[in-house]
Amino acid sequence: MSAVGESRLRPTSNADEPVDHTQENHTSMADISAAAVKELRERTGAGFMDCKRALEETSGDVDKAVAVLRERGMAAAEKKRGREARDGLVGSYIHAGGRIGALIEVNCETDFVARTEQFQKLVRDLSVQVAGLNPKYLDVVDIPQAAIDARRAELAEDPRTRDDVEAGFKRWLKDVVLLEQPFRDTNMTVRDLIDQSIATIGENIRVRRFARYELGEEL
Repeated sequence: MSAVGESRLRPTSNADEPVDHTQENHTSMADISAAAVKELRERTGAGFMDCKRALEETSGDVDKAVAVLRERGMAAAEKKRGREARDGLVGSYIHAGGRIGALIEVNCETDFVARTEQFQKLVRDLSVQVAGLNPKYLDVVDIPQAAIDARRAELAEDPRTRDDVEAGFKRWLKDVVLLEQPFRDTNMTVRDLIDQSIATIGENIRVRRFARYELGEEL
């Protein structure tokens, strides 16, 4: 066989051809495990498809997917935060035994959303939060300056915290401010939970006020 014939039969080299790595780096919906979706939903409270998409974008990395969903929730919430929210619900929770109770007013934009199961669950969760963790203030801006100064002074005098007063102050905020408190056993704060709800429900949502009662407490 001639050299020309051999060259025709010999397979051509692909060394100079561009290689498409898209499929190597892309994680499809089918590749995302149910366990990963379940974990992400438990940690963020986001919807099933939102969790699957976030996991797909982050190649199945749950921690990165949490960050993606949080950023989206904050962005969506920021767009809607200025809209008027005068509808909503007053929710209540009475702890077993009737010794602790909480009332909370949560506003949304329409009566339609106020009647939805998702919004009602949010109000219920927030009333349980108030009863269980006993926040003193709704937001950081609601804390009187005198209380802030007094707490900083206490931290500066305490041998356990005086070397890092700012860290101690941030821990205190997470104890006494509802929106800064951790929400259950998730990586979210209550503020994150509300932002996520705004993103999924599509309306501005805000906690207007709350009250907590405990049997025998001083008035």
